[in-house]
Amino acid sequence: MRLVLGLMVCFLVAVGPLGSLPASAAEKGSGGGDNGKGGVGTAHLRLLETTDIHVHLANYDYYQTKEDNKVGLVKTATLIKQAREEVKNSLLFDNGDQIQGNPMGDYMAKVKGLKKGEVHPVMRAFNLLGYDAITVGNHEFNYGLDFLNKVLKGANMPVVNANVYEANVSDGKNKPYFQPYVILKKKVIDEEGKRHTIKVGVIGFVPPQIMEWDKANLEGKVITKSIVESARKWIPIMKRNGADIIVALAHTGISTAPYQPQMENAAYYLTEIADIDAILTGHQHNTFPNSVYKDLPNSNMEKGTINGKPVVMPGSYGSHLGVIDLQLKKKKGKWQVVDGRGSLRPIADEEGNSLVATDEALLKAILPEHEATIEYVNKPVGETTAPIFSYFALVKDDPSVQILNNAQMDYLVEILKDSTYSKYARIPVLSAIAPFKVGGRGGPNYYTDIPAGTLAIKNVADLYVYPNEFQAVLVNGSQLKEWLEMSAGQFYQIDPAKTGEQPLINPRFRSYNYDVIDGVHYQIDVTKPAKYDFYGKVVHANASRIINLTYQGKPVTADQQFIVATNNYRASSSTFPGVKESEIIVKSSDESRQIIMNYIQRNKTINPSADQNWSIAKFKGNTKIIFDSSPKAQNYVNLYKDIQYLGPSSRGFTKYSIDLTE
Repeated sequence: MRLVLGLMVCFLVAVGPLGSLPASAAEKGSGGGDNGKGGVGTAHLRLLETTDIHVHLANYDYYQTKEDNKVGLVKTATLIKQAREEVKNSLLFDNGDQIQGNPMGDYMAKVKGLKKGEVHPVMRAFNLLGYDAITVGNHEFNYGLDFLNKVLKGANMPVVNANVYEANVSDGKNKPYFQPYVILKKKVIDEEGKRHTIKVGVIGFVPPQIMEWDKANLEGKVITKSIVESARKWIPIMKRNGADIIVALAHTGISTAPYQPQMENAAYYLTEIADIDAILTGHQHNTFPNSVYKDLPNSNMEKGTINGKPVVMPGSYGSHLGVIDLQLKKKKGKWQVVDGRGSLRPIADEEGNSLVATDEALLKAILPEHEATIEYVNKPVGETTAPIFSYFALVKDDPSVQILNNAQMDYLVEILKDSTYSKYARIPVLSAIAPFKVGGRGGPNYYTDIPAGTLAIKNVADLYVYPNEFQAVLVNGSQLKEWLEMSAGQFYQIDPAKTGEQPLINPRFRSYNYDVIDGVHYQIDVTKPAKYDFYGKVVHANASRIINLTYQGKPVTADQQFIVATNNYRASSSTFPGVKESEIIVKSSDESRQIIMNYIQRNKTINPSADQNWSIAKFKGNTKIIFDSSPKAQNYVNLYKDIQYLGPSSRGFTKYSIDLTE
């Protein structure tokens, strides 16, 4: 069945799923204070955006259980109110990734749940702040469609998405799962104080890759279509049905990679569609406008435009408010955008000092779930004999990854004892885990740092930040090597003949794709080029960074079989080298985090020390290899003879060197 979304408020016109959409009686009227005469008028309309909130409603870090003024919709809300007060006309939107991403999200979905009539705290916050429309992000699907539908029933605003469709249809015609778009009848006051009605079309998009990332939740229930192709289908329909201007809530990032219909980050190509007037982006957790995009073709960082269209991407966790200011003019009876500007407003400075007050009314509204989450995450589960940290997880075998691999391997060994899996009895068991919290786009505080002593639920959530489910795949030695070759794309190629500093870590490579596979031993030769880029595409077909790959002291052969413990996100990938050719042999409904929690509770006291099964191969030369980590990494740098602290770096990070020379 199609999802019935939210409460349709009086100032909007809802539309059906198909192209031939009748105009309502209200739309057939003259449309506001111009009385249909088409007189000359100019007006200013402000669009406000939040994106990638990830349940960061409070200015609080549930992993460290302390206040954090760099995050929180309770802070962004103050900016929203200020931005509204500055202008006569404004609209507020959220761009997705709302209900998953921190322990409150897990508490609501996995512990408390939503009873009939209850409103999720995210939707309660959106209702209180008066959002005009929202869209869904890829992480909205992490807890399954049933839970998502329950959450969205509490929304007092339309929820739009135009590229997710029902999968099971009897007539062969896939219908949109969500309302594809809405036309808001916005009352505006022009520069002369006259009132008008402007019809603002709002459409939403999500990466088509949700079918891969959440295959277990979505397969057989929905399908996805291309973002850009969907826009090209629906935008003309919106214009025919009276939209004066069109705003895209595009939960997709900004990339100038060559256009492909199913591309994940398609915002740049949306700016090339003529009738889209403003694009609110997200998904990448970056900020736009930003000097890092200064070389983006046809962009203007001062105006915040791409191809002449205003664009904003306001970070994540409520860190920024996106602001687009549109200048509208009525020409021949139609309102048109004659100029537009995009900008950002932060809630904190680069040092994390708060720039705005907390919205106390919003904090009060979400306080019950906030306090319940704090109580939940502080429940103890065991002890650790040593600190668990991820400051050097990209350059060294690491305790934060080791404990996760230990838990997964232990769980898989128990599963394979069942007679159902007797044919796999003699096949070696391995485990693959990526280091999740290692800075990057999360910033210099986005690392795991758990002291020795008591382990609580918050620490387990800190170690494994996604609500994945356990799966295991059967691979041969050749596939295993390609899996590791893909992971080795994390590193830049190093030239041993060069002197001076050379950076090691490629920031465009997402750390969640850097799998460390335990149970085998191997080295990574970073003096050779990467075989794959960060999308999994071959860039150097004959390259081989993985060397000395062994199992129990013997070289791994191409046809040797292994069973690798992993998660549904990785196992279902159709693009990750090595994995895409594998066979899934274990599909468990147990969450990876619960498996880790059970492992700690069963063992009571754990030793997280890394077993050093992998390393970066040393080479001859005098070059200095550098990488960024957190300033707090200095507390542990003395544990490594080959790592040195060098000093401050950019964006609040600090610079370190690792000695890889022989």
